[in-house]
Amino acid sequence: MSLLLNFLVLVCCFSSLHGAEKKNQLDWWQTEVIYQIYPRSFKDGNADGTGDLKGIIQKLPYLKKLGVGCLWLSPVLKSPMADFGYDVSNFREIDPIFGTMDDFDRFLHKAHAMGFKVIMDYVPNHTSDEHEWFTKSVQRIPPYTDYYVWKDAKYIRGKRHPPNNWISRFGKSAWEWNEERGQYYLHQFTVKQPDINYRNPVVFEEMKNNIIFWLSKGIDGLRVDSVNFLVEDERLLDEPLSNDPFALSDEYEYLNHIYTLDQPGGVKIVKEWRKIFDKYSTKEHPKVMLTEAYSNAKHMASYYGSDAEPGAQLPFNFLLITHVNRESNAYDFRDTILSWYTNSPPGSWANWVIGNHDNPRPATRFGHFLVDGLHMLQMLLPGTAVVYYGDELGMEDALIRWDETKDPKAINAGKLRYHLASRDGCRTPMQWDDTINAGFTTVLKPWLPVNPGYFKVNIKNELLWHPYGNITHLNIFRDLVKLRRNIVFQRGDMDIYVLSEWVLALVRSYPDHATFVVVVNLGSEITISNLIDFRPSLPEYMSVAVPSVNSNHKHGEIISTRQVLLRPKASVVLTTSEEEVENSIVHNK
Repeated sequence: MSLLLNFLVLVCCFSSLHGAEKKNQLDWWQTEVIYQIYPRSFKDGNADGTGDLKGIIQKLPYLKKLGVGCLWLSPVLKSPMADFGYDVSNFREIDPIFGTMDDFDRFLHKAHAMGFKVIMDYVPNHTSDEHEWFTKSVQRIPPYTDYYVWKDAKYIRGKRHPPNNWISRFGKSAWEWNEERGQYYLHQFTVKQPDINYRNPVVFEEMKNNIIFWLSKGIDGLRVDSVNFLVEDERLLDEPLSNDPFALSDEYEYLNHIYTLDQPGGVKIVKEWRKIFDKYSTKEHPKVMLTEAYSNAKHMASYYGSDAEPGAQLPFNFLLITHVNRESNAYDFRDTILSWYTNSPPGSWANWVIGNHDNPRPATRFGHFLVDGLHMLQMLLPGTAVVYYGDELGMEDALIRWDETKDPKAINAGKLRYHLASRDGCRTPMQWDDTINAGFTTVLKPWLPVNPGYFKVNIKNELLWHPYGNITHLNIFRDLVKLRRNIVFQRGDMDIYVLSEWVLALVRSYPDHATFVVVVNLGSEITISNLIDFRPSLPEYMSVAVPSVNSNHKHGEIISTRQVLLRPKASVVLTTSEEEVENSIVHNK
C-alpha cells in the first residue's frame, strides 16, 4: 500500500472517531469564539495610560460586531502587579488599576445583556507574597502555617543551600530563603509568587471557595492558570539536566522538569474542581473550565479527564504555538493537528490557540501574509477557537527596548538576554485607530509603547480601506467567525491532506450540506494544486467563500478544483454551495 493510501486510511479513521463528539445539542463553549482580552492593553477608560474595565465596556460594541461570543479577561484581581496580576493578593477583590467591583458588575451585566459569555482568569498555583495567607504563614499562625510549600535548608560544609536544584520558570533558583520563618519557600514563578501547598486540605477548600465566589457572581467559567505546576514530587529530588546546549545554568531550560511538571496530582485537583462547575451549571447555562498547561499533546489532553471523572471541558491546545513555526511544512502542520485528536479521549471537544499573552503574535512568528491561513485553520478545524486581542488585525510584536521592559521574566534574564524571554512585545496596546497612541489612551505615555506601525494597522483602517481592496485581515476574521456557525463546521467530519510539501488542505463535510475546502500555501513559491487527485468526489469547480488578503482571489469567484493557484503564504476557503455561504456570512459589512 502506498504512503498516500496509508495516510488516507488514517484520515478516514479520524473522521469516524470525530463522530463521537456529536450530540443533540452543543453547549455555548463549543459554538462560540472565545476572545482573550489583556485588560492592561485593551482600552484605557480613565486616561491613566493603563487599560481598565471602563475601557472594555466602551468597546463592547466593537466585540459584538466582530462576532465573538465569549470574553475572557486576563487577571483583574487585587495584586501588587509583580507579574501583572498573576500574583494575586486577594482572590475576591478587583485591583484599583482596573476599577472597582461595581465596575466589574457593570461590565458583567452589560456583556450578558449583549449576549456575551464571560470567563475570568483563576491563578491557583501561587499567591502574591503580599497575600494575607503568606504573611501569616511566615509567622506560623494557624491554620496558615502550611498553606505554602516550606522546606528546611540543606547545609553543605556549614553553608546554607536550597533543598534541591529546581529552577524557577522565570530563571534562577525556585527556592527563596525567608529569614523570619527560617525556611525556604517554593516559587515556580517570580520570587513574589510563593507556591500554594495543595497537600493541605484546608488550602484546597480555600481555593475551592474562591471558585464558588465567582461562579455565584454569575460568570460563565474560569480559565485556570498553570495547572501542570500545582503539585510537585514530595521526594524533592534534583531534576536532571536537559542537555540544552543553549541554556545557561540558571535558566529554566537548563533542567528536565520531571518532578515539578505534569504530576498526576494536578489532574486529580482539576477533576475535583470540575464537580464545582457542574454543581453551578444548568442545562441552559453550563459553566466551563479551561486549563492552561504547556506540555506535549498527551499531557495537555490528560486534563480532559474521563467520562467517569471529567476534568476541564477545554484543556488549552497550544500545539500550533509550540510545535510549528515559519520553517514548518504541510506535513508538520498535518501531524501537529492530528496529534491533538489522537491523544485526546473519545468524545472530547478540541480547541485551537494560535496566540496569547505569553508568546509572540502569529504575524510575528509566521509573517504577516500567513495570518489569514492560520485563522482559517483555527476557525474551521473541529473544535473551539480561542483568539487573542489584536490578532484579528494581524498585529505584530513591538520591539521593546531594555529601558522600556516591564516583563519580570525578561528583567530576570538580564540585559544581554532579555529579548529572548520578554513577553512585552505581544502585550502592547490595542491599535484602534491612527490618532495618538492608536486610540488606546489620551495620555502621552501608555504603560507599554504602542507598536509604531499603528498608523497603518488599526481597526479603523481595516474597516474602511486596505491596499489590497476591501479584503482585510479584520474582515476575513469576521467572515470566518460567521462561517463557523454553519452546521458543517460545528458537527461535520474533517479530512486533512498534504497536497504537496508546502500546501495543506482541510475538507469539512456534513450529509446533505455543502462541502468546504481550506487550502493553505505555507511556502515561498506560487503553487498549483489538483484537489481532485486527493478528493475525487469534489466537483470540477468550486466557489471562493473566503480569500486571504494576498490570494488574488475574490469572493464568489469560480475556481477549477484541478488548478487551485495560490501565491506564497496565500490561502482560500472554497465551497460547493455559494447559497450556503450567503446564508452563513455577510461579507465586509
